[in-house]
Amino acid sequence: MSVPLVTGADVEAAAALLADVVRRTPLHHSRALADLVGGPVWLKSENLQRTGSFKIRGAYTRIARLTEDERARGVVAASAGNHAQGVALAARLLGVRATVFMPVSAPLPKVAATRGYGATVELTGATLTEALAAAVAHAAATDAVFVHPFDHPDVIAGQGTVGLEVVEQCPGVATVVVPAGGGGLVSGTAAAVRAVRPDVRLVAVQAEGAAAFPGSLAAGRPVPLTSTLTMADGIAVGAPGELTLAHVRDLVDDVVTVSEEDLSRALLFCLERAKLVVEPAGVAAVAALLAEPGAFRPPVVAVVSGGNVDPVLLMKVVQHGMTAAGRYLSLRLRVPDRPGSLVAVLSELAACGANVLEVEHERTSQRLHVGEVEVAVVVETRGPDHAGRVLEGLRAGAYAVEVT
Repeated sequence: MSVPLVTGADVEAAAALLADVVRRTPLHHSRALADLVGGPVWLKSENLQRTGSFKIRGAYTRIARLTEDERARGVVAASAGNHAQGVALAARLLGVRATVFMPVSAPLPKVAATRGYGATVELTGATLTEALAAAVAHAAATDAVFVHPFDHPDVIAGQGTVGLEVVEQCPGVATVVVPAGGGGLVSGTAAAVRAVRPDVRLVAVQAEGAAAFPGSLAAGRPVPLTSTLTMADGIAVGAPGELTLAHVRDLVDDVVTVSEEDLSRALLFCLERAKLVVEPAGVAAVAALLAEPGAFRPPVVAVVSGGNVDPVLLMKVVQHGMTAAGRYLSLRLRVPDRPGSLVAVLSELAACGANVLEVEHERTSQRLHVGEVEVAVVVETRGPDHAGRVLEGLRAGAYAVEVT
């Protein structure tokens, strides 16, 4: 059965509603990405939006259109963090009581921010799917209005104002690349862009470990994943909705996936080259460009959808990204068990210009011969070429080296 799609006019109406509420986020030109792609690349920085992501657009649109009776009953939502903050702020601005269900694993900064905007937070379930079920049950029990994170026309229309801004800010855009979890952002963006520029190519990007759209598109209906395994909690959604699936099927040209290494590398790239603090879900579009730069016809606009990253996760992802980019090198070497051997290894690494981060000294392994020790060392390099020279220098010094 066909589902009525959100139109360009619906997005225009949402834009008028949001005019004094949301920020018109900037486009940042990326010379580094442009060199890779072979033409202009712009980053649509929704990480600089109020609440740190695009979610306020859809949440405010949905809640603002409730009747007075519905507002009096309060609203309920479920979210890993960004939708939670969007609903919390929108409800506060509109004078509506909000209760938000979040997984117990939700990042602490997102939980604190949601409470800071005035919402009541209930930590429930190990996954977003379980939190979502609890939110729906609470709404039924209390007669509150459930604000879906993506599968509602008002939410999609609000998110679509990102796409409206993109075509206004970059009239010559040829390709728009958008992170996708449940699909609200890419659905709304596609509705807005198709209305004025039907020739633009639209690409949705999902994390490999939480890619619900490919299977659902093939089946012609939402097909839940058995698990979602990704650091990108903002797009770790088990299944699209009926409405978002219809939009992606009819309006989006392609759905691609990116690996955890791609996401780590993209997050590091945004920090170092674009000077943007972005969460793993927010860099999915950038990750796709870095992974397959030749697949996107410029000018390209990549939507950077959010910046609400837990500092602890940020440190881990930066390390992961540096490893993926060849900036960390983890080695094991066997050396004679005599005074000065470890110093000799470290001196060789210093001569190669490698910065030693960690060292372990192992004498008792069954793998070792009598009179032999194993040194495990992690070094920072200046990239893959330098890492290769470090290995060459160690092997030239007659060390048996294993990259781990």
